[in-house]
Amino acid sequence: MEIIKSDTTKINDVEFKKLGFGKTFTDHMFLCEFKDEKWNSPKIIPYDNISISPASGVFHYGQAVFEGMKAYKDKDNNVWLFRPEENYNRLNISLKRMCMPEIEKDLFFNGIKELLTIDREWIGRGDTTLYIRPVVFATGPTIVASPSKEYKFYILCSPGSAYYFNPLSVLIEDTYIRAAKGGVGYAKAAGNYAGSFFPTSLALKKGFDQIVWTDSENHKLIEEAGTMNIFFRINDKLITPKHTDTILDGVTRKSVITVAKDIGIEVEERDIEVSEIIQEFEKGNLIEVFGAGTAAVIAPIISFGYKEKKYTLNSVKNQYGPIIKSKITDIQNNISEDNYNWRYQVL
Repeated sequence: MEIIKSDTTKINDVEFKKLGFGKTFTDHMFLCEFKDEKWNSPKIIPYDNISISPASGVFHYGQAVFEGMKAYKDKDNNVWLFRPEENYNRLNISLKRMCMPEIEKDLFFNGIKELLTIDREWIGRGDTTLYIRPVVFATGPTIVASPSKEYKFYILCSPGSAYYFNPLSVLIEDTYIRAAKGGVGYAKAAGNYAGSFFPTSLALKKGFDQIVWTDSENHKLIEEAGTMNIFFRINDKLITPKHTDTILDGVTRKSVITVAKDIGIEVEERDIEVSEIIQEFEKGNLIEVFGAGTAAVIAPIISFGYKEKKYTLNSVKNQYGPIIKSKITDIQNNISEDNYNWRYQVL
């Protein structure tokens, strides 16, 4: 792999204590191009703007998918990833659905390893984590409505603090949809997120932080939150929507389910109707709601809105969310034993 080092570094100019999420990037990035029916010439290059044709397929027909991962540094300065095989597999599932070329395993993992090696000092500065963003998009210069024959695969790294700083208030959406059966909801396709921006902006104007999506047919079934999968605690049971082709197969979601079961929490993956959640709230049985995703890990939800009415949860002790989050982050940061083989050492 060709490595072209930057002549300068930005790291000394960054105020890590004041970082938000996703707006600062490390000194380098990984690049590989697909041409002549194969991935060619992987390289590490200085982070910079790129130049592509305005006729590139990504602009006209939306062929773009991405992943979200994090790198962690332990007390001995070893560098770890968390369940990267899941991200790799999901990336290829997304690529296949969007009629894009799949990526070889060695290319994916070597790209991440070399990038983290050269930008190692950016990992774990202060209270930040290093978010890793693999992204693949069409660059073939044609406006014919067909799959591109050329693509670029980049990996970017961004140090950042928490995705959400405060407990969330969410709006259960009953007009717009994120995905429909047979569509691309299970893929981490860029357009899925672009399509969510407008309804989310309407929710923000009403004072909510995020949306909870419902099914496309009747808006009766809970699917997922705007940037996360969602969990509800009813009495002592944890329930979450079952995975379908309209719901992203979240890595953190899988981890939450496994950890919860192992510490004795009953978990159900099933259809969840909006009406059930409201009924359980009114009975006093809805104890806790939280979202789960790579960026946030676990984000508590303190209230939800539905059809012009707002429901606010009471604060309770011994919440499941913080307990499960602590167990997951301890594994991620090599603080506790990893009995699941989820931790992957890079450096």
